[in-house]
Amino acid sequence: MSSEIDQNPDLTIIMVSYNTAHLLERLFAAIFAAQGPLKLQIIVVDNASRDNSRDVLRVKYSNVELIENLTNVGFARANNQAVARARGRYILLLNTDAFVSPDTFLKTIEYMDTHRRCGVLGVKAVAQNGHLWPSCRYFPTPWNVFLNATGLNKFFRNTRMVDDMSWDHASLRECDWVTGCYYLVRREVIDQVGLFDPRYFLYYEEIDHCRTVHQAGWSVMYYPFTQVVHIGGESAVSERQSIDRSRQISTAKIESELLYFRKHFGVSGVIAAVCLAALSNMMNACKGFLLRRDRAYAVAAIQETLIMIRLLIATGLASRATR
Repeated sequence: MSSEIDQNPDLTIIMVSYNTAHLLERLFAAIFAAQGPLKLQIIVVDNASRDNSRDVLRVKYSNVELIENLTNVGFARANNQAVARARGRYILLLNTDAFVSPDTFLKTIEYMDTHRRCGVLGVKAVAQNGHLWPSCRYFPTPWNVFLNATGLNKFFRNTRMVDDMSWDHASLRECDWVTGCYYLVRREVIDQVGLFDPRYFLYYEEIDHCRTVHQAGWSVMYYPFTQVVHIGGESAVSERQSIDRSRQISTAKIESELLYFRKHFGVSGVIAAVCLAALSNMMNACKGFLLRRDRAYAVAAIQETLIMIRLLIATGLASRATR
């Protein structure tokens, strides 16, 4: 990286770091291999990592702009911190466990340059073994979330499921929302509608943002002609605590889902979501116990319902965040 990247960058790359020091060398190697003639501004927000992420960033990547949070402020707020400093024509939100291909930056920016109504662009995401991650999605609703949780979607063929994988993922298409592991946003979009709703601590940030982008008249595109390798869940994997991590993650996801449904479907929508979720959990608990005699599975389903009810009360019918 040369000092040239600090002057009127083509692309600002924003990454939120949380306990992923072991991925930084591979991450930056992929970024620099894809840089080409582009001028880059790279901003990393460290969300109070417990490993040596900040030391690695200071020593090995001193040209990176580092924002060090004393506490974990969540994904949405951390990205909002960085976007306030962004100077690029385009802003890219990139996960620290997502590794771009050598042609990714040039191809996606070229597409945005020639398609002026494209406000947000995502690319094909694959796992290390080549397995395709859902990368081009439909908006969640209380109904399609219920169908997915119960497996009843096979009886409702006309309902659009969030993760519809029944196509080749090799064609360019407009979609409701794209995954946040590679989330390329036009500067004009940020100036017009901002970035993320800070109430989302984790999950649903990009879904909510894409809905706002659509409402402002921009398109959201899935671009299949390059890809990123997305490991997924590395921040959670590195978090070794005595408490149940899966329940922490579930709680954050449930709260974000409630906030999203209240924001876009109103009070009746969030109540419908809770009722349907309670029904699906009851169905799954009965199925787990009766078919497999899996008491732990049944208990987990009941606990999820209790978490949802508790959060519904704590958030004032999903009108505010708890943290």
